[in-house]
Order: sequence, then structure tokens, then C-alpha cells
Amino acid sequence: MSKRASKLSRRRFIANTALASTALIAAPYVRGANAAGKLSIGFWDHWVPGANNVTKTLVEEWAAKEKVDVQIDFITSQANKLRLTIAAEAVARSGHDVLALASWWPNEYADKLEPVDDVMAPLIKLNGAVNDTVKYLGQINGKWVAVPATFGSQIKGPCSRIDLMKQHAGIDVQAMYPAGAKPNADNWTLETFLKAAEGCHKGGVPFGIGVGITSDSVDTIGALFHAFGAQLVDAKGNITAKSDPVRQSLDYYKQLMAFLPPDVPAWDDASNNKWLIAGKGALIMNPPSAWAVAKRDAPKVAEQLWTHGFPVGPKGRYAPYIPQFWGIWNFSKNKPAAKSLIARLSQPDAIEKMVVASNGYDLPAYANMTELKTWAEEGPPKGTLYHYPNPYNHMVLSIGGTPAPHAIAYQMYSQGLMTKLAVRHFQGEAMEKTLDYAVKELEGYTRT
Repeated sequence: MSKRASKLSRRRFIANTALASTALIAAPYVRGANAAGKLSIGFWDHWVPGANNVTKTLVEEWAAKEKVDVQIDFITSQANKLRLTIAAEAVARSGHDVLALASWWPNEYADKLEPVDDVMAPLIKLNGAVNDTVKYLGQINGKWVAVPATFGSQIKGPCSRIDLMKQHAGIDVQAMYPAGAKPNADNWTLETFLKAAEGCHKGGVPFGIGVGITSDSVDTIGALFHAFGAQLVDAKGNITAKSDPVRQSLDYYKQLMAFLPPDVPAWDDASNNKWLIAGKGALIMNPPSAWAVAKRDAPKVAEQLWTHGFPVGPKGRYAPYIPQFWGIWNFSKNKPAAKSLIARLSQPDAIEKMVVASNGYDLPAYANMTELKTWAEEGPPKGTLYHYPNPYNHMVLSIGGTPAPHAIAYQMYSQGLMTKLAVRHFQGEAMEKTLDYAVKELEGYTRT
């Protein structure tokens, strides 16, 4: 290829803003007439039926315009297949150019990822700021190593049965979180939550909250720890497990678990979905995938579902937030095309298409993208997802394990340390013995 042909011509593209205005921004990528080349992408295989199709179409349209030969793989997270794929490619230094990365993986593979500050700067200018959890997970020493992906990102807030919460807990979740209006949730506290769990348990429709070691369980307890101000390890890496907020969190979970199904320590990420869709419970903590499947398979259940905010604790109202990312290997042979594709998938019109295709499940990381009409109009019941994207900044979006240094926080998260502590304490182990176990485990993490 000639030197001239190898250069890429600078292009500009039009993107709609969240307010439907038109913004002209210059992409930091350039291509030439023979541009092209090949690009291999490994996306997460979406839980919501049909959600993959729109992303596939967006990629193919971009590829046709840019004259890039693309290969698209949707890789399931079941049986850790996506995780194993990433690990194998990192070792082999070969594979996909672009890969979906779960929340903690940008940090884990930072030394093998292409820096993407040149992608993030124009995206933040266009779409609005990102929150501190996205920065914590996607930046290393202030530098971006991955781009937050709309595809698959989620808040795991309460999804309640309207009818059962009224009947057994005396709570009108629609009045508390009205569609199209600010929350009226001052009385939606952890104490109220516990009383509601007790009432639904007595009514034979317990809350379906897992206390296992997979992400749904860990995300829920992580938000509750934050609501109490509990940290097992602080931002400097000091072990702080033997603190009153941690004790308060574990005592609370001990009370809560008495009102949950007895097998919740063995639940995985599918268990709570199945529980709700089968009509067995009044509340789960989940993104809208359970509602979307219920709409298809159990419409009478779906008609009674309402997604809303987390209860407030002594230190605030937190939401389990799980951002996903797109990363580019630093050994990719087509980095300009990879960056161009990610920039395209992060434009407002592309983001909105993903949100629509996922029935509102996919959650953009950007501040200007939390009021798309899908969340207001999706149903039944209409407005069921209005408060899912936290449109009034009602909650602090957080992930379990923070603010500990990444390596320690990821160990806590992936090992399900917080849920293990809750189960031990619930099963009768004395508090101080449980905390001694926590300290021993954490000392091991700090040496890893």
C-alpha cells in the first residue's frame, strides 16, 4: 500500500443531541480511499430478546460507510464465556479488536488496552458528564482506558409488584415514584423496606433478593453497605471492617434475610428473575430484563411491575449501578477504525436505538441521556420504567466494594465477600467472629 493510501482522511459526522438539536463534531479518526481493513468485535450477548439486532445493524451501517470488513460476535456471559474469551485473548495478544468489558475489567486489563481519551473528550462534550463510578472503573490515573457502553449498562433497583406491595405492605409504589414526576419517597427508608419485606413474607410473596456470590446479590448488598456508610476497606487501602457502619449493615441484613426465601444464599443471577416472572414474590432488585421477559412470557405479571428507587439509609440513597465498557486491545491492528466505531455507537441516535431495542434496559452513562422517551412510554403499565435511569439524580450510583483500591475492591466483589459475611452472621455466627473472618480475607486480598 502506498504512503498516501495508508493515510486516512479526516471526516466529520452529524449526531443528534439528547435534546434533538444537531451537533457537528469532528471525529479524531481519519481514513483513506482504501480505508478499510478488517475489524473484529466481541459484544456481550444481551439478555433482552432482540436487543442484539439493533447494535448489529448499527455496526453494519457504519462498516458499509467506512468500507471496513467487520466480524461481529455476540459472546454470552453464561458459564463465564465472555470472561474466558477476554483472558485468553489478553494472553495470546490476538483476537477481537474491540471487546465488551464488564465493570471491573478495564482496570484489570489496563496495561493491554489502548488509551481512549481522544474518544471520551468529544463524547462527554456532546452527551454530558459521566458519574464518579464510571470514572472509577474506566480511568486509570485520570486516563481513560475504555469507553462506557450503553449496551448492557444497568441500574439494579427495586422492581415491585404494584398489587402485592399494596396488599401486603400498604405501599403504593406508583404514588411513591409517579411516572413523569419527581419521586415522593421521603418515607421510603431502609426501615420501611424491612417492614415491607416482613409483610410480603407473611403474605406468602417474599422479596426475591439473592444473597449468593454472583453479581445481582453482591450489587444489592453493596448499595446497602453504602447507604449505611459502611466500608470494608477505605480509599487508601486500610482495612476498616471492624466499624459500626459495617456492624449496622450486617445486623440489618440478618433481619432482612429472615423474610427472604430460605435458599437465597444459593441463588445466582437468574434466580430472582425466575422468582418474579413466576409470580412468587413482590419485589426483586434487577434491571428491566425480568420485566421484559415477563412481558413476553407472563404478561399478567408484567402489567403489575413498577421499577423504582432504592430505599434511603443513614448516609443516603444509593443504587447498584453496573456500567459496561468497550475496550480496544493495544495490539489491535486497526485502532483508528475501532475508535471510530465506538464513537459512532456512542452518538445520541445510536444510544437511543439501543435503549429502544432493549425495552429500556440499556442505560447510557452520560448526564444528558437520562430522559429518553422510551422510559416514559414503555409499558405495560405505561411509565413502568420512568424512574429506572434516575432522571432526577435521586440516587447516588455506586458499585459494591468502593472506595477501596481497584484490586482489593474487585476481589471483594468477585468473591462475594459482603454476602458471605451476611450469611455467616444470619446463620448465628457472632458479629466479632464474622468480622475477624472479614479481616483475614481482606488481608489476603491486600497481599495479592
